[in-house]
Amino acid sequence: MHTKIELKPRSTSRTEKLAALLYSLFSYLFFLLTFVYLIGFLGNVAVPKSIDSGPGLAWPWALVVDVLLITVFALQHSIMARKSFKRRWCHVIPPVIERATYVLASSAVLALICWLWQPIDISVWSVQSPLFAGLLVTLYWFGWGLVLLASFMISHFELFGVKQPFDTLRQPKPVNNAFRTPALYKLVRHPLYLGFLIAFWVTPEMSVGHLVFALTSTLYILIGTQLEEKDLVELFGDKYRVYQKNVGMLLPSLRRKSGTGR
Repeated sequence: MHTKIELKPRSTSRTEKLAALLYSLFSYLFFLLTFVYLIGFLGNVAVPKSIDSGPGLAWPWALVVDVLLITVFALQHSIMARKSFKRRWCHVIPPVIERATYVLASSAVLALICWLWQPIDISVWSVQSPLFAGLLVTLYWFGWGLVLLASFMISHFELFGVKQPFDTLRQPKPVNNAFRTPALYKLVRHPLYLGFLIAFWVTPEMSVGHLVFALTSTLYILIGTQLEEKDLVELFGDKYRVYQKNVGMLLPSLRRKSGTGR
């Protein structure tokens, strides 16, 4: 979940700016590695430990562990994204690396989930038709592609904390907080989260463990999106309220009106 927060800049040396950029690049690289592993983890492909592999606890205890892991991620992800937390946090770390630190912390918790996840290898559904199984696998990859595409439409490198320290090395430019709805954002307000939901749910082999991941992650996305929308209304006011009325949150709205952004 991501909303911008304006912070007062302070004077920093070029060495500090370079250190901040290197830190943000490290955070971004760690995110990429974790993100790629997550794709293999949920897809049960090309990783040493996937969501359905490896030894695990008895299913009642496995369920407790898995729900706790998702809860830890949800708490970290949401608390660190709140504006009130950011303001306090930026008294501890330089504001320019606030987003990179958020990305690093989120990636670390996600890596912990992949490491400690307890498989519950009880089948919920299993698609036997090669054609339909292939279609579901294709849709799974489409979901991840949608995540990446949506992130680039709202400034991918700013979202993951690289742009902020890079900008400090260049001539400062006025921050443009104009409300925009590029391409996919004219269809749904949160196409990035829609991509995640597709990737979490679409699989030809759904186990109980995978279902627990999908259900708890979906619940978090729904709650977290509501929190983010409050921040966006505060930031953009009536423009975002009109956008909310005319464009669906996670699914395209059948009713479209003018005034939904540019």
